[in-house]
Parts: sequence; structure tokens; C-alpha cells
Amino acid sequence: MQIITEEIRLSTKGNPDLLNITDAVSKVLSSSKLAQGMMSVCVVGSTAAITTFEYEPGLIEDIRELFEKLVPQGKHYRHDETWGDANGFSHLRASLQGPSLIIPFKDGKLLLGTWQQVVLAEFDNRQRKRRVIVQLIGE
Repeated sequence: MQIITEEIRLSTKGNPDLLNITDAVSKVLSSSKLAQGMMSVCVVGSTAAITTFEYEPGLIEDIRELFEKLVPQGKHYRHDETWGDANGFSHLRASLQGPSLIIPFKDGKLLLGTWQQVVLAEFDNRQRKRRVIVQLIGE
């Protein structure tokens, strides 16, 4: 059993930026030469998240609209009083989605559905440089 940890660095445009990172995490798996195991994908930070969905323009807009309905950007949040950075909504959106995802792999391939992609969701109200940690456990 091996454990391999790699880091992917990305630049985001700020809320709401949804980036398909499937190819990037697949490259980490491919270069590892592992055949089977589990991949953990985790974004470092409290205003971004990792998820999966069918990465197509209609659904991207639907997801943006969903988060705006659930946690509106223009509303006042108590967190905004703490730091004055007006990104309370970003923290709430990220906490709903979560910072990480576990994906099994077999025969050196991620076990994702046909239309399922791995997506970084940037919710912060400004551009960010993000670190995504990919950790593989397998053989």
C-alpha cells in the first residue's frame, strides 16, 4: 500500500467560479502508476469547495442560481462584522458543499460516472490562488 500526496495550484476569478479539475486530478493518478485505491481531493481554504456534477453550461448556471437562492450574496451576515470583508456568504456556501471528496479508482482510472466531473467551486468574493491537495492511497 502506498500513499502519494500531490498539490495542484489554481487561480480563480472569485464568486461564483466553477472549475472542472477532472483532468488535473486524473493526471495525478496517471503519474502515480497506482492501479487501485482511493483518491482524496481537498481544497485548502474555508471559502471554496470540491464537488462533482455534469460540467455543462446549463447546469453550471443552475448551480450558480441555486447557491444564490440558498445563500444570497447581497444579504448581511454576522461574519461580515468580524473581519469586514463581506464574504460571510462565501463561508456559508463552502460549508454547505464541503472542502473534500473521496473518489475510488481501479485499473488506474477514476470510478466516475460518464458525465461526472470533479469541480472546484470558488465562493470567495475576490480572485484567489487555490491549493488543491490530492492524496492517493492504493497499490
